[in-house]
Amino acid sequence: MDLNTLWFILIAVLFTGYFILEGFDYGAGILLPILGASDARRRVILNAIGPHWSGNEVWLITAGGAIFAAFPVWYSTLFSGFYLPLLLILIGLILRGIAIEFRSLDANPKWRSFWDWAFFIGSALPALLWGVAFANFVRGVPIDSRLYYAGGFWNLLNPFALVGGLVSFLGFSAHGAVFLSLKTTGELQQHSNRLAFRLWIPTVAAMVLYTILSYFETDFLTKMGVNPGPIPFGALIALLTAGFFIHQKRDGWAFLMTSLTIILSVATIFMQLYPRVLVSNPNPANSLTIYNSASGVTTLTTMSIVAVIFVPIVLAYEIWTFWVFRKRVSEKVETLHY
Repeated sequence: MDLNTLWFILIAVLFTGYFILEGFDYGAGILLPILGASDARRRVILNAIGPHWSGNEVWLITAGGAIFAAFPVWYSTLFSGFYLPLLLILIGLILRGIAIEFRSLDANPKWRSFWDWAFFIGSALPALLWGVAFANFVRGVPIDSRLYYAGGFWNLLNPFALVGGLVSFLGFSAHGAVFLSLKTTGELQQHSNRLAFRLWIPTVAAMVLYTILSYFETDFLTKMGVNPGPIPFGALIALLTAGFFIHQKRDGWAFLMTSLTIILSVATIFMQLYPRVLVSNPNPANSLTIYNSASGVTTLTTMSIVAVIFVPIVLAYEIWTFWVFRKRVSEKVETLHY
C-alpha cells in the first residue's frame, strides 16, 4: 500500500467517524421541534448531546485538514466547485454552536424559541447537503483539463444528488432518534423510540431508491478501483436489522446497527471512488485521483508519522468521553444546563 492509498483510507475513516458521531447530533437537532414539546424536553435533548457535539466536529476539521495537506488539488477543486453548499454547511455548523450556547442565556420563551429553530436549521442544512455532496462525488461533476470545476451551482442539484441528500437527512434523523432513545428516560425515550421506527421506514425506501439509481447514474458497474461486493447490501441489511431492534426497544443494538449502516455506506462510496477522489462527468479522463491531486512523498510521510502518534490519542479521548457521560439524561432540574 502506497502513502496515497493510505491517506485515502484515513480520510474515509475520518468521514465515517464524523458521520456516525455528528450524525446523531444532526438528528437530535432536526427532531428538536418534534420531540421538544416543552422547554424541559428541549433542554434534555440538548443535554444528551451537550458533552459530545463540539468534540464530534473535530472529525470534520481533521478530515478537511487531511484533504488540504494530502490532496491539495482535490481540496482546491472541491472548495471552489462546491463553494456554496460547503458555505451553507459552515453556516449551519456556526448556527448550531451559537444556538446551543446562547439559548440558556435568557429565560424568555421567544429568545429560546429563536435559538431552538436556529439549532434545527443548523442541523438540517448539513444533514441534507452532505448527502448531496457525496452523491455528486460518485456521479461526477464537470471538470476541465486543468482539473478545475467547470460547472455551476445547479449542476450539483441533480435528481440523483437530491436523493442522496434525502438519504442522509432521513438517515441522520433516524440515527438521532435512536441515540435519544438510548440516552433519555421516561416519555421522551418512548417518543424517541416510536419516532425512530416511523423514520426508519422512509429511510429504507430512500436508501433502496438511491441504490437503484446508482446503477444508472454512476459508473458503478463499469469502473471501480475496488469492487465493494456485498458491502452495499450489507448496509441495507444493517438498516433493516436496525428496524427490528428499534421495534423491540433494544436501543443499544439499534444504535449499533444504524452506526454499522453508516460505516458500510461510506465504505461503499469510497470503494466506488478509488483511486479517484472526484469523478469528472462527462469526461472521465479529467477525474481527480489520489495521484494527480496528491502532495509529495515528504509531505505524506510526515503526515503519516503525525497520524500514528496523535490518532490513537484522539480515539482514546473520544472513548473516554462517551464512557464518562454514558448515563441517561432525565428531566430532573439539576441535570438541565442548556
